[in-house]
Amino acid sequence: MRFEPVMEAHRDLLGEAPHWDEQTGQLIWIDLNPGIVRSLDPQSGKVISWQLGESIGSAVPREAGGLVVALVSGLYVLDPATGRTEKFAELEPITLGNRPNEARVDPTGRLWVGTMRNDVGLDLGEVPVTRSSGALYRVEANGAVHRHDSGVGVANTLVWDDTRGRLYFGDSLTGVISVYDWDRASGAIANRRVFAGPHPRGVPDGSALDAEGYLWNARWGGGCLIRYDPDGGIDRIFDMPVNKPTSCVFGGPGLRTLYVTTARIGEPVGGLDGALLAAEAPVPGQPCTRFAG
Repeated sequence: MRFEPVMEAHRDLLGEAPHWDEQTGQLIWIDLNPGIVRSLDPQSGKVISWQLGESIGSAVPREAGGLVVALVSGLYVLDPATGRTEKFAELEPITLGNRPNEARVDPTGRLWVGTMRNDVGLDLGEVPVTRSSGALYRVEANGAVHRHDSGVGVANTLVWDDTRGRLYFGDSLTGVISVYDWDRASGAIANRRVFAGPHPRGVPDGSALDAEGYLWNARWGGGCLIRYDPDGGIDRIFDMPVNKPTSCVFGGPGLRTLYVTTARIGEPVGGLDGALLAAEAPVPGQPCTRFAG
């Protein structure tokens, strides 16, 4: 695969959480540390950005309109027309010192959020994560919050395999991608087990699932994507022209374009670090879902 920058001059500090909205044909992603939400229309190349004033873990479209954004202070609805936000749910007290780091929507429209110790300093620099104080939450369309798991170090990867009844969830601090049995009707998860353990090519960051049920995982610090088969075996490793790919999503016509967000924090920094990258995928992907609220 040949990864190219979608926009030559654009660079994020910590690009993350890409979401392809099939209804509008737009890519939504965030720049985490500055707290910026971005939306790209690939046809025109137009990018719209919203500065939210605090660190952000994700932004996803909502069926009722607007975007749901996961901020340090809670979950909010962002009105794209005005840039204003309105709080609608709180995951955990801000006094815990955590922040959301990953959030995606399951195939039924429920929002899932993984938290971690807040590692963003006042100068936007990284603060070492020394404790596994994060958790995994499920948020219903009406804003009801359910806590599913705890002891999370650095929450990353939230992907569902609807065919196999699975939820994949990663922890970058341990280097492990876990898999749960996921019940579509209730949203309940159970039987957590290791899907893929640590690998020399970086630590697991965000992921996407393709139409064959294979998991594509961005490897922070490893400069690559790893494609895992449904049994957790490594199918292929795709080298990338950046050191810190952060997450990926399938989009575009037929879901044949793989978009990859990247970061340019830390050392060394190369010319494409922080760029939004894209490549034609060898297989189509599975679609993203809007939050049902």
